[in-house]
Order: sequence, then structure tokens, then C-alpha cells
Amino acid sequence: MEYEEAGLPAEPSTPFNSGDSEEHVMSEVHLGCPPRSSGPHISCFTFPIPPGTKRHSGADVEFEGASTCPEISLDGDGDLVLPRRSKPSNSSSGVTIQHNILSSIPNVGLQVWKAELALADFVLHRMFTSSDFDRIISLELGAGTGLVGILIARVAKTVFLTDHGVEILDNCTTNVHLNSMTFSNNQTSVYVRELDWKKSWPPIVGVDKFPSENRYAWSPSEIEVAQEASLLLAADVVYSEDLTDALFNTIEKLMSRGSEKVLYLALEKRYNFSLNDLDIVANGYSHFLSYLRRESVDDAECMELEDGLLPCFVGKRIDLAQIPQYVREYERGNDVEIWQIKYVSS
Repeated sequence: MEYEEAGLPAEPSTPFNSGDSEEHVMSEVHLGCPPRSSGPHISCFTFPIPPGTKRHSGADVEFEGASTCPEISLDGDGDLVLPRRSKPSNSSSGVTIQHNILSSIPNVGLQVWKAELALADFVLHRMFTSSDFDRIISLELGAGTGLVGILIARVAKTVFLTDHGVEILDNCTTNVHLNSMTFSNNQTSVYVRELDWKKSWPPIVGVDKFPSENRYAWSPSEIEVAQEASLLLAADVVYSEDLTDALFNTIEKLMSRGSEKVLYLALEKRYNFSLNDLDIVANGYSHFLSYLRRESVDDAECMELEDGLLPCFVGKRIDLAQIPQYVREYERGNDVEIWQIKYVSS
């Protein structure tokens, strides 16, 4: 197996004054946890495995090695202490995630956010009820802790976890290693790679043997594989208009190359008081919607030109009432949405 995050992480939902000059924030997922302005924390996110779950092969879905999250701790030097594997159970599973409870705004990708867990529910439901994700190539944009991609790795062929910033990428790599036993039998290749949406795709490649300061650079062969990804994933990446513009610029380049792709994007609508509107509005969400044409009976509402259709993104909101909440450690609420997005080029 190969262990090696695109985009920037999500907007914080809870400001926190840590006493220093830099504002720190806390995800609602961690409210009630002891505040910690620095240092990692280990959490186990658990979910039941529906009895009699089958895939197209007729075999039970296997989540060996993740039936219960092991009690992982840090030694005096801050290194992970890993216990022996426990005997798997057939009724429940989980994913072990190292994360921060507090972070500065540029490093909110070190935390776990609500839409990330909602997307995990969606992914688990598809894995439990279909073979759609079996042996696929998947790329996650703004992967943060890597939780969703690590779940996909249990059935996928290749997974790219992409984000921006060495600290976030290092933490994501740690989580891949923490959960490697859950996809080792599937022989999944998992890569953690740097992807800055404000730069062009494909990214600049590294040399054959990456120097330590460039360990998250891409190789030419990895870019070729990533462009054949059929599944793109993103969670908690919609909040800033500039970054949303950069996100869709990157998505357009990805979706117009290689194999046909579909993006599943989870977001949480975040509201602020606007002086222009004199009302509480979700401007980030509205800007996101401005990129989408709603899916219709005719498949797309893109503008027709003389020689075809104007390229556009076609979006359909997933009915979350039809997606069970498998992950136990959060409250989904009413402001979380998941969108299926396709790119129509002609």
C-alpha cells in the first residue's frame, strides 16, 4: 500500500478567544470538549453496520479491524501509542481521527466539522446499499482530517486526499496510518497530496525522489491516475466567495479531463448579519448556488448556443431525509446539505 489533502478548509462556526492575538475557533462537533488551543486530540467516530448488508458480490461488507476504535494515546514526546488490534465485531465499526479541538482560522482543516460527518453518512449509505464505490478512483478536495476519504478507501481502488498546508497534510497522513488496517485487505492506494485551488490544475510535479520539504508534491503518474477519478468529494469548503470561485475553477479543470466525474459536496449554511441587506443572510451559500443550474427533466438547464450548450455545472440537492445518520457523534441539524454536481461541457 502507498500512504502519502485540494483546497482550503471550512469556515469556523464558533469563535473562541484563546487569550492570544490570533482568533481561535471550535467546531460544533467538539462543543463540550475541554478547550485546547494546541496539540492533537484523538476521537473515535462510530457507526453501526446494518445486519445482512450485501454488496454486488454477495459477500458481507467487511470492516475488519475497525469494529471498535482502539484507545490511542500520546506518549511524553507527543508520539502516538498504538495498542494491539482487537478482534473485529460484526455489528459496528468506526474511524479513529486525530484532530484539534481548537484551531486558528487558517488551520480549521485540523478540526472535524458537521458537514464532513454528514458526507460520511452519505458515503456509508452508498457503501452499504450498492457497489457504486467499489474499486473506483476517488479524489477529495479540502480533505482536512481525511475522514471521508478514509471511509471510501475501504472499498475504492485509489484515493487521493488533497488539501493545502503542511500541518493539515501531516495530520491527514497520520489519520491514514491510524486507519490503514481498515483498508489493508482491499489493497487500496491512498495518497495525501497538496492542492492549492488558487493555482492551476494539473499541479506542478515534484522530482522522482521528493525532498522532505516537498513530500506532498505530485508525480506525473499520480496526476494521470487522479484525472481518471470518477468520484470527487468535498465537505465544509463553501464559505468565502473568493475560495468558492477558486474551488469551481479547479473543479472545472478536473471534470473536463479524463473520465466522466461526479462531485458530492456537503456544506453547512452559515449565516451572518449583512449591512447591505439589513438581514441575516448566508452569502457564501448564495454565491455557491450561483454556479449551479438545477437538474431538470431535460437533464440540464444550460444555455443553448448555436453549436451546443454553454458549459455549466448541473446540481441536484440530495434528500438527506433519505440518508440514515450512521455516525453517532454529532447532530446533523437543518442547515447541512449535500449536492450532487456534474459538469456539462457540450
